[in-house]
Amino acid sequence: MNDKKASSGIDADLVRELAKVLAEQGLTEIEVEHGELRLRLARMTTVAAAPAPMAYAPAPVAAPATPVADAIPVAKDHRSDARAVTSPMVGTAYLSPEPGANVFIKVGDTVTEGQTLLIVEAMKTFNPIIAPRGGKIVEIIIGDAQPVEFGQPLLLLE
Repeated sequence: MNDKKASSGIDADLVRELAKVLAEQGLTEIEVEHGELRLRLARMTTVAAAPAPMAYAPAPVAAPATPVADAIPVAKDHRSDARAVTSPMVGTAYLSPEPGANVFIKVGDTVTEGQTLLIVEAMKTFNPIIAPRGGKIVEIIIGDAQPVEFGQPLLLLE
């Protein structure tokens, strides 16, 4: 009997060669069929569990030099502001038509109804956000390339 074949009749050199191809190509499985011989090699992969988050002791807090209300700016909630122009979709807001280009609008600009104010990219589609009415841009709430949610205020138009 040929010493290259295992007792099962499978060529050990062939198995080693296939295992080498499996490793070199980064495959997890390979199957070869030759005549009545059918050989399937699969590499077992192990997935390590993510380490448990570490708990940290809170840092000691020194008394602030100024009152807390003055030290921490509070973000304004513009959702109930009638001047707010909101996002009609979830996506990424852009203030200019392309990187490096001039922005569509600036604070203080006067816009007309139907004018493009910014764009929101959703699923690789760039959707213009148009002025629902004419008026003056009072505040731009979002930043360029910022993710936005449906109904999120983008700017204030009075």
